[in-house]
Amino acid sequence: MKREYHKWWSPRLERDMELLVFGHGGAKMLVFPTRYARFYEYENMRVIEQLRGKIEAGHLQVYCVDSIDGESLYCKGADPYWRILRHIQYEEYILNEVMPLMSMLNNHPCTISHGCSLGAYHAANIAFRHPHLFKKLCAFSGRFDLTLQVEHFSNLFSGFYNQDIYYHTPSHFLSGLTCKDKLNALREMDIVMVIGKKDPFLDNNLHMSQLLREKGIEHQLHLWEERAHRGYYWRRMARIYI
Repeated sequence: MKREYHKWWSPRLERDMELLVFGHGGAKMLVFPTRYARFYEYENMRVIEQLRGKIEAGHLQVYCVDSIDGESLYCKGADPYWRILRHIQYEEYILNEVMPLMSMLNNHPCTISHGCSLGAYHAANIAFRHPHLFKKLCAFSGRFDLTLQVEHFSNLFSGFYNQDIYYHTPSHFLSGLTCKDKLNALREMDIVMVIGKKDPFLDNNLHMSQLLREKGIEHQLHLWEERAHRGYYWRRMARIYI
């Protein structure tokens, strides 16, 4: 299996950023890591191994990006106003640095956005905000509203709320989305959400599914037994849904 390591200084984030690329062709899959995790998490969790057949056959090329959640969404020492701005800078890095690299290395027309747990938030947020760039979304054990307080998961913005947070909270901005072009692009996207029946964000996934139905956006919501919120389950989900 072809494996490439990339590292460069990001002018948007003003720091070095790293990523791994697996495969030589096929649909391009952008993978976001879980909370605080790094670009090598997907490989370490052995999810890449589960996808080896598709990767080696040239059906799938996987781009595992790094995270800056400790500087943005989970930077508890920073004011919430700056947390969301740092997150927006991260999206700019993905859109204007990572995705051009993906296009340069591979001209396949299909791009998939994927992640598990907080990575599923990143994957869904960027796909729902920029649906013309993606053909498929795979969100495993996702949280689509970072302002919710469930179990030990707190409101990541400490009660602060502004327009930036609204437009980076899928279960908020989707309800008010009226742009015909974006809605049409979302209706053409293959959307797959998977969540455990005992996952603390089950209700959030059910709510997201309802919002999509109200907008006429077809999608799949698969409910798994138990909490299903760790690598053992995500490896099995990857084999089935990617």
